[in-house]
Amino acid sequence: MQKVMMGNHALSWGAKLSRAEVIAAYPITPQTEVVELLSNMCADGSLKAEFIKVESEHSAMAASMGAAAAGARTFTATSSQGLALMHEVLHWATGARLPIVMGNINRAMAPPWTIWTEQTDSIAQRDTGWIQIYTSSIQEIMDSVIQAYKVAEQVYLPVMVVLDSFVLSHTNENCDIPDQDKVDAYLPRFENAYRLNTDKPAAFGGLTGPDWYYELRYKIEKDTERSLDLFEETGKEFGEMFGREYGLVETYKLDDADTVLVASASIASTARPAIDQLREEGHKVGLVRIRVFRPFPSELLRKLLAGRKKVLVIDRNISFGMSGAFYAETKAALYNEKKAPPMWGYIAGLGGRDVPLNVIRDMIEQTIAEEHPEGDIVWIGVKR
Repeated sequence: MQKVMMGNHALSWGAKLSRAEVIAAYPITPQTEVVELLSNMCADGSLKAEFIKVESEHSAMAASMGAAAAGARTFTATSSQGLALMHEVLHWATGARLPIVMGNINRAMAPPWTIWTEQTDSIAQRDTGWIQIYTSSIQEIMDSVIQAYKVAEQVYLPVMVVLDSFVLSHTNENCDIPDQDKVDAYLPRFENAYRLNTDKPAAFGGLTGPDWYYELRYKIEKDTERSLDLFEETGKEFGEMFGREYGLVETYKLDDADTVLVASASIASTARPAIDQLREEGHKVGLVRIRVFRPFPSELLRKLLAGRKKVLVIDRNISFGMSGAFYAETKAALYNEKKAPPMWGYIAGLGGRDVPLNVIRDMIEQTIAEEHPEGDIVWIGVKR
């Protein structure tokens, strides 16, 4: 079935198709339409799930944890300050090994108060242990929710599906809604082997000491690493069943590229026509879109970027005192590579500032023209 829908509703449909059993909801702009549509689906019976109205984002994640611990497939959504309020409980969800899926609509952090897009809210949660997927189209948003459950329920870790506010959340595109029976075949009912069960009493999340805490963190890391292969495997399976394949990264005109642009989310979509134009002018430029940021696909990036003449990374986020996060992590991934190319790190689009095709062209052309980067941050479009 084809349907024109906004990005927020693609999250809702992804949860519905995944047969989420519990929705914990607290609205925040620009996320509100996600839980609004899910509440309608629960009310009209098209989604057979419990809809829990809570008093804060912190409570939304706490309720999600309780439901997941009881064995329910659980979904919630948030944005910006709401995600920040969840921060404490995000660590608990990871440590408790709960395969919750959450949509996060990237919104810049206050102050000043704003509702426009920036990735700093989700980047600030990168060390909580949540797997993070950054989407670039309405279709990918829906599909990523389904794939997120497929991965989360194999590694017992929570997953965050991330999209740009307004650029994707409130943009409408034609979307293919797969048949429910096909989704059920791809994503069968989840049986949590470690759920709370009165017939088999057990304690979870209690006090531990240095004798075992270390090993528990080791296991989280190993299962996080295991999800790298699972994203490729489940993405290929999704492609075979639905005709749309997803992996850790997406490449565009990369084979013979001397200069490679690394980007994420919607900026990567805008970059494609810029690359087409530069190709027509004789520049061998290619694109790597990082889709899965946690776990970071370091080994794959080394294969794709080693030996190139130049690499530039565009970040719609800032880690104050360092650089953009995607730049820092891409540079770290290539650090020990003998054929590591020089790398430029551009900051653009903070607070929802538009990053149009001509601006992306300017960044690529600047990289081509320069011998070496002058530092770790190149600010684009700052008003002097």
